Amino acid sequence: MAIGSARWLGLGYFTYFFCYGIYLPFWGVWLKGTGLDAEKIGLLLGCGMVARFVGSLLIASQVKNPGRLITALRLLALMTSLFAAGFWVGEQWMWLLTVMIGFNLFFSPLVPLSDALAATWTQQIGLAYGPVRLWGSLAFVISSALTGVLVSAYSSQAILLLLSVGVIAMLAGMMLRPATQPQGHERQGAAGGWQEWHDLLRENAVWRFMLCVTLLQGAHAAYYGFSAIWWQESGYSASTVGYLWSLGVVAEIIVFALSNRLFRRWRARDLLLLSGICALIRWGLLGASTALPLLIVAQILHCGSFTVCHLAAMRFIAARQGAEVIRLQSLYSALAMGGGIAIMTMICGVLFAHLQGHLFWVMALVALPALFLRPGYDSSK
Repeated sequence: MAIGSARWLGLGYFTYFFCYGIYLPFWGVWLKGTGLDAEKIGLLLGCGMVARFVGSLLIASQVKNPGRLITALRLLALMTSLFAAGFWVGEQWMWLLTVMIGFNLFFSPLVPLSDALAATWTQQIGLAYGPVRLWGSLAFVISSALTGVLVSAYSSQAILLLLSVGVIAMLAGMMLRPATQPQGHERQGAAGGWQEWHDLLRENAVWRFMLCVTLLQGAHAAYYGFSAIWWQESGYSASTVGYLWSLGVVAEIIVFALSNRLFRRWRARDLLLLSGICALIRWGLLGASTALPLLIVAQILHCGSFTVCHLAAMRFIAARQGAEVIRLQSLYSALAMGGGIAIMTMICGVLFAHLQGHLFWVMALVALPALFLRPGYDSSK
């Protein structure tokens, strides 16, 4: 069965972020339901993020030929499903550690490779990235709200059940055939390996860009790992927590949908400045109070702290040529969306017991240097 390429990719984003909308806000809640304390939860989540870093950097970058992207996505979806089944087997510490590492190792490369496929189809068939990517954000809204409702009505075990359904649906969607196969050629001299990474990171604009986005995305660690726990401890129900998370992603969807109109002439450097300012305001609000009106404002600012930063990254990466897009996309996913968040999540696991909601002030301090590290230009020259 063949479906349109935009629909195939949109379905891929939808099913992936349906799973991520369950895992990201509520996995700490599921781990807490197994009897673990905050420090062990932070360590497990952090190890999962380290696995995301390794998967995005080493696995995604092995796909050197754009023509093999769909095959790679299918294999990764299969491995993700197998490790997700492992969560049903047991709740012992070492078993959970092993399964979380495996799950994140194969789950994480799906995003950079999907984005690389989007970039390939943008050049090949004129695919519009924003309208396709927003299906992922929509799925995140649906799954986070649904998970919150089910956890309130039943128990934290609903989190694992929904995640299992999501990864099976993701694998099934990947097995469909897109109408247009991605085309490309394997890079010559790809075996050069680490020398190419070294050359890429020596560019002033690249290392400044990577450091900037790693700080901005890494500052989300307290939010990703402990906001659901903190808000529940502050008296909010799981369903309310799910709605708050959904609100942030609704704002994200709106910005993705209007991105061409709003930011058509903005440089990546300017987008990163806007993202940094939104991040400082957002983390300051979350650190100051758990009053619902302030939480609502802070969640709306997710469209700035995350979405604008991601749009800046896609704009910067799109300026590269050929297979460098895959390499830089892998680096962005590994460092900004994996390694930086992994380190900060482990730190947050230790600090949360002492700082509680004031932990978000630390996130504001993490984001602050990004305002001064922005690259001076967007091109690869």
